[in-house]
Amino acid sequence: MSNMRRYGLPCAISLLTLVLTGCLGGSGGSDSRSDNTPDLELRTLSSAADQVSGGSVLVSLEGDADLTDEELDQLEFWLNDQQVEPARLTRRNNQLEILLEDLVEGDNQLELHHAKHGPLDDITLVNHPITGPIFSGPQQYPFVCTSVSELGKQPLVDTDGNTGFPVLDDNGDQIGLSKDCSIAPYVVFLYRTNTANPTYQPLPTDGSRPSDMATTTLTDGRAVDFIVRQERGTINRFLYSFATLATLGDAADAAATNNWNGRLLFHFEGGVAIGHTQGRISGRALAPEVLGKGYAVIYSSGTRTNAHYSLQVGGETALMVKEHFIKRFGNPDYTVAIGGSGGGIQQYVYSQNHPDLLDAGVPQYSYPDMVTQTIHIGDCELLEYYMDATDRTNPFWRTTTNRSLLVGLNSTDAYPDPFADAKTMLGYSTAPGMTECIPAWRGLTPLVMNPHYGQATNQQLMQPPGVMDNVQWTHYDDLRNIYGVDDNGNPRTLFDNVGVQYGLQALTDGDITPAEFLKLNSQIGGWKHPNDMVQEGFPFIGSEQDVLNDPSVFDPWSSRNMRLSPDGVSPAPRTEGDLLAINAAYDSGMVFNGQLNMPVIDWRHYLEEVLDMHNSHQSFSARQRIRNQMGDSDNQVIWFTDTRPTDLSDPDEPRSREEFDQTWMALEVLHEWLMNIRDNPEGGIADNKPAEAVDSCFETNGELIASGDDVWDGILDANPTGSCTNQFPTYTTSRMIAGGPIEGSIFKCALKPVSTALNDGTYGSWDPTSEQLNELNAIFPQGVCDYAQPDQGRPQG
Repeated sequence: MSNMRRYGLPCAISLLTLVLTGCLGGSGGSDSRSDNTPDLELRTLSSAADQVSGGSVLVSLEGDADLTDEELDQLEFWLNDQQVEPARLTRRNNQLEILLEDLVEGDNQLELHHAKHGPLDDITLVNHPITGPIFSGPQQYPFVCTSVSELGKQPLVDTDGNTGFPVLDDNGDQIGLSKDCSIAPYVVFLYRTNTANPTYQPLPTDGSRPSDMATTTLTDGRAVDFIVRQERGTINRFLYSFATLATLGDAADAAATNNWNGRLLFHFEGGVAIGHTQGRISGRALAPEVLGKGYAVIYSSGTRTNAHYSLQVGGETALMVKEHFIKRFGNPDYTVAIGGSGGGIQQYVYSQNHPDLLDAGVPQYSYPDMVTQTIHIGDCELLEYYMDATDRTNPFWRTTTNRSLLVGLNSTDAYPDPFADAKTMLGYSTAPGMTECIPAWRGLTPLVMNPHYGQATNQQLMQPPGVMDNVQWTHYDDLRNIYGVDDNGNPRTLFDNVGVQYGLQALTDGDITPAEFLKLNSQIGGWKHPNDMVQEGFPFIGSEQDVLNDPSVFDPWSSRNMRLSPDGVSPAPRTEGDLLAINAAYDSGMVFNGQLNMPVIDWRHYLEEVLDMHNSHQSFSARQRIRNQMGDSDNQVIWFTDTRPTDLSDPDEPRSREEFDQTWMALEVLHEWLMNIRDNPEGGIADNKPAEAVDSCFETNGELIASGDDVWDGILDANPTGSCTNQFPTYTTSRMIAGGPIEGSIFKCALKPVSTALNDGTYGSWDPTSEQLNELNAIFPQGVCDYAQPDQGRPQG
């Protein structure tokens, strides 16, 4: 293969010999090949063969272990019937990495030939545009560019039509429009300062070394200057970042890897949004805690859930971003992820849907997925409105903790409802404090369901004027490629509360009376179809002055979009979810079903006392799903770190102890875990756990409180409560109070007749009178939830 010498590898034949004899394995020695034909196969490194993007691919060779130098010199690559030369040929991790370019869009035939023996192997590569999509379906338009506000870069003109984001020249004159918001990739060099509050600063372009430059110690013990090469651009229409350590004097196109320790960290981020935007890049793309040790860090605004919540698009973007990093820098030793909230969700969902994307992860403040959170979060405002308005004369709801009897989430008087005075003035009921529903989840129902409530940064710049007016700002529309549309062309919806017996546990525990239980379930109602919703009131839209002028504007519960009793007596209609949408949520992998294909350390600060939305039971919801799917949860470790305020006397400024971030410790434990797996692959994930990969809880300073297999006992079993369980109480949800499981993944419950529920112990010791029985049947004419059965919308088999 004489053309190898043209790419700076005068010893290419010797290198290839080392690669093939050292690690590739194959079908055995020459006695297995009667004609001495080399037994070699092509293997893609950068992506699956049918998911190539951007016109290039990184491949390697697998096969015969004892080729001669003469045979190696005869190897050729043919692409679409033309012999081609590699754009780059390097050796990494004892394998040859071969970058091939100039793939055409669509199918490409790559062949490995031998000058004497002819074709040895071939593979079909399917190449897609770098703007996407690969598998996520038709892309969302209009799409608002943020490259100007985020990076100061004008997008490229890419359309002759009249719809898109304006592109300006250096004089500020418009030269065209961009539909896909692409920018040309570019590189900046930064350095970390050694000041008391370190920051990143631009590296001087004259080659001088700044006097305030920090040094950093790599995982191999070397001390080097803290210089970062950051490459930015667009992949799958979203903004990406590749960050690696560099050295003084590196050229922008050098992609030097001398200080890369081989570990690749994908930093995901959270938030809740509903699409039509390119999104934002945060400082976490330059996480110094890992960059300083030699990790490479990759990041995309498309894997930040405050841009969108289609984890089909997110997974596709993650695959593409990693693909292009590999083509630029080489195949990593392993890929590990971190990310909080929606960034934690992505780790669980992508491990399930794309098992080759990540090797390990640290989901922070995690939920199992987003879509199943809408099940109980859609209940929050229904229940709060019931307690504040419908049942306002009942003094029971004026005690904060009583409200948790319905919503399940934690409550406290330490944080007063910011609208308590307004509620009192307008004749509503209120309590001294709040449930988690108010500070954590208020506004999520409008964001998920209301097509009128939403916008994207910079949308006012879009052309033609008014092009954004017809956007349906709902989660359902964001995922219309998955959920589909109904006969009227509206996105199918998920929320369902038919048969849900709100407050059931409070009834059976004797905390509320049968009369209160019956009134609650008669009057709770449901949500309108998005097509029937109207714009929100105050505090989402408008001002306090608007409320003074018209009290009906006050609507923190979004009650104008609820399905309520028409006369205040007859049962309020419930909401029925679309079985096709629910089925699609499962089929598409938007629901985490518990298939965890990598080791994770699920870590969170304990935030229950501040009513933070990242409630603690979510880690155990994921654990139960994993056990249901895999039989055990050996792949998941759960860590909590305390962060409770020491002084709640000033609710506006609760003084907290310093918070310790256990993430970096978790990464070191995961490194040891992955190295154990590499050295002992037959042991799998579970049998290669290092000693520190065990359930644990920690003090605020990071010191261990307790660890072991039993520290979380009592949450998912009937064992005596473990030491961490005692230290960190967990709470429930409205659907768990209604009899549902901790997994929280039943959109549409199976129904059983009220008569069956009366006989199977559903109501505990309550023996309804004939009048109460009639009322139950009137409230639940279709029956009540049978949570012993699977979700009616879940695909079977």
